[in-house]
Amino acid sequence: MADPSSYRPKPGQIPDSPGVYKFRDAHRRVIYVGKAKSLRQRLANYFQDLAGLHPRTRTMVTTAASVEWTVVSTEVEALQLEYSWIKEFDPRFNVKYRDDKSYPYLAVTMNEEFPRVQVMRGAKKKGVRYFGPYGHAWAIRETVDLMLRVFPVRTCSAGVFKNAERTGRPCLLGYIGKCSAPCVGRIGAGEHRELAEEFCDFMAGRTGTYIRRLEKEMMAAAEDMEYERAGRLRDDIEALKRAMEKNAVVLADATDADLIAVAEDELEAAVQIFHVRGGRVRGQRGWVTDKVEAVDTAGLVEHALQQLYGEESGDTVPKEVLVPALPEDLAAVTQWLGDRRGSAVSLRIPQRGDKKDLMATVERNAQQALVLHKTKRASDLTTRSRALEEIAAALDLDSAPLRIECFDVSHLQGEDVVASMVVFEDGLPRKSEYRRFQIKGRVGDTQIWHGEGQDDVRSMHEVISRRFRRYLAEKERTGEWAVPEDGEQAVGGEVPQTQVDEGRPKRFAYPPQLVLVDGGQPQVAAAQRALDELGIDDVAVAGIAKRMEEVWLPGEDDPVVLPRSSEGLYLIQRVRDTAHDFAIRYQRSKRTKRLRTSPLDSVPGLGEARKQALIKHFGSVKRLRQATIEQICEVPGFGRKTAESVAVALAQAAPAAPAVNMATGEIIEEDDGAAVTEGNGGTTK
Repeated sequence: MADPSSYRPKPGQIPDSPGVYKFRDAHRRVIYVGKAKSLRQRLANYFQDLAGLHPRTRTMVTTAASVEWTVVSTEVEALQLEYSWIKEFDPRFNVKYRDDKSYPYLAVTMNEEFPRVQVMRGAKKKGVRYFGPYGHAWAIRETVDLMLRVFPVRTCSAGVFKNAERTGRPCLLGYIGKCSAPCVGRIGAGEHRELAEEFCDFMAGRTGTYIRRLEKEMMAAAEDMEYERAGRLRDDIEALKRAMEKNAVVLADATDADLIAVAEDELEAAVQIFHVRGGRVRGQRGWVTDKVEAVDTAGLVEHALQQLYGEESGDTVPKEVLVPALPEDLAAVTQWLGDRRGSAVSLRIPQRGDKKDLMATVERNAQQALVLHKTKRASDLTTRSRALEEIAAALDLDSAPLRIECFDVSHLQGEDVVASMVVFEDGLPRKSEYRRFQIKGRVGDTQIWHGEGQDDVRSMHEVISRRFRRYLAEKERTGEWAVPEDGEQAVGGEVPQTQVDEGRPKRFAYPPQLVLVDGGQPQVAAAQRALDELGIDDVAVAGIAKRMEEVWLPGEDDPVVLPRSSEGLYLIQRVRDTAHDFAIRYQRSKRTKRLRTSPLDSVPGLGEARKQALIKHFGSVKRLRQATIEQICEVPGFGRKTAESVAVALAQAAPAAPAVNMATGEIIEEDDGAAVTEGNGGTTK
């Protein structure tokens, strides 16, 4: 825990001008980003008596080790830079809104030659028109199904479209009139694009003009006695009216507006947004957040505006935004919204009439969302904090382990030995930093074992050594203090003259406060020995044994037993189970890959079931290769002829040789750890 006075800027060092500031911890990781009209006045607030600070602000300034700032010309530039840095650095002490679900949008891919109507989630793409968000994907499909009768735009995937082009036959929708079938040339690219633009215009709220035009065409067709065409137009009008009836009119005069409401308590806040287009509610979404910084309703609104419109532009930003409280920098926020829209945006609090009534509805939704979130969420901020404090007390740590890394080893009878590393920060999984290892039986250039005899203890020693060797390499590369970026002033430590650019520390750059291993006393001893060999003495080590859920510490003969109802034990179990599940899934993928490239593939008539029966019976391909024909015949389902074919195939297939550097003659090692993308992380059992 740092003393803020140790890195407090000197008097007169901070400029009295607008800017954005960053607090960094001892490992140069950005933990908080803020903006200010006057950097001098705002930063002075952080360096007052700790007793006078908000508890979360006090935690932030004692976690930080330095502060930096960048001067900008205007408050609008500060707002834009703050948003960019929050997106880039993901600071743990900033308000981070989390969608309570991944909301689906109705999207029209206007960036393609033949635009496609589809359901989309996730990040928005350039050149695609979005409508929504909707509460459910089925609501989008119902709307699209009604409108395809009038606007038969393509909805098929690229594969289906190319297959129809190749065969000259459209899909079912083309046969029943719900697609204009541009894939087979029934309509040209220009005509199809016009259809897509009319579809977008209708979805954007310009419905009255189009329906009146269809009604005139229907009357004209009836007068000309084209009764079939008139009947088809009548059905088209009814389909469009049914699609419109799904959204009741809530605001008069075809208003375009977004309504934002906030419900909060001391620890959390919920935000609800209603998107009104053409006077109708076209979509709704909600966010929840931990209030990890001292922020009021106006601050929450400002953060919500940044999150909502930070990557939006054009007509996605409405003319009017209604909020429960105005941001502190109203002029700057309004100008920023206007710049993103391309025209003026009104940001205000509704005072009377329909808009105030609708805002009350949005507020009720926000209150319900907060209550529902708190009842569903078992690991809220208070619970996580209590769990970390219990772990610190039980393991006799100096402070709560804000970053925990857990390692587990997995193999099948000594084959395909792998290990996993999962990371929990502030009691929550950080999946972007999960890692996977293939156990090599070596640390650096030293071979520590070969072939059989691999065990969890030696594997654990290897994986811990490799992880922290990479940490020491990153630390040596970047140095303890990094050169500040252009326009920034670093405070809190001397910058070495030989310092290289900081860049973006990757992979193993940040050490944990606690290393957990899945195992008992032997695994803990191996992990501690690996750290001792590398000279690392500021990382605690513990292990959790599955049999009695006991926590083992290095050099202790007796385990630490946490109460069964302990939040600390629950968190340790969750971390351990996540690492275990992650390692098993990686080991299974390796085994499956090995089976698919097995020398048994060349045996005629030998299917996957019998291949797995062989591996299960002998334990590995190596032991199967050493077996006699008589021993293979003992496996159920194998006659002598098949056994002979297996023996011949294994004899002809030599074991794979390691890759060798032809210039040096050295064996080429694989990378120390494989990075895992978001979504590939482990899950709690």
